[in-house]
Amino acid sequence: MVGIVNYGIGNLASVQNAFQKIGAESVITQEAENLKAYDRLVLPGVGAFGDAMEHLKQGGMQEAVLEFAKSGKPLLGICLGMQLLFQKSYEFGEHLGLGLLKGEIVQFQKEALEPSQKIPQMGWNCVEIRQKSPLLEGLESPFYLYFVHSYYAKNLENAVGVSQYGVEFASIVQKDNIFGIQPHPEKSHNAGLRILQNFIKL
Repeated sequence: MVGIVNYGIGNLASVQNAFQKIGAESVITQEAENLKAYDRLVLPGVGAFGDAMEHLKQGGMQEAVLEFAKSGKPLLGICLGMQLLFQKSYEFGEHLGLGLLKGEIVQFQKEALEPSQKIPQMGWNCVEIRQKSPLLEGLESPFYLYFVHSYYAKNLENAVGVSQYGVEFASIVQKDNIFGIQPHPEKSHNAGLRILQNFIKL
């Protein structure tokens, strides 16, 4: 059973619909004490990093997510949810994250982009596989996923997939049982659904 964390910020219905498409049972939950009951956990998210962390702290959800991560069961952060896995973000100030992955979240800089590239990055972009990961099984490098974001993970230490948008950044990350994906698998057609299927197989 997949638990989808509802902490007041996120595209919960579309994520749950994607799991339904691949035949996986999932539950949207906002009860921190329930997280340990799930086999897998998804941390979705859209919006600002600082607001998301404040929402996570309410009702003990931050501690519950960290405890789940320690259990060894698979945890997947999607979009903003992936960014929250890192140590720190500079979105509208400086904010501490969950600290499960080493690195910082920084903003795309206009001067590094091509004239045709805008902030936020919105649309399809290429992902190049850098390291083998069970999350990417059956996908051939490079492949395309759908992105919507203005900030990115600067540290490539745990990157299993990287993308280019003015700079090279970590688009898919993994450390032990912790996984993160910057693009939206639920909006990325077959490649995105394959990633979710692989998450279910972990």
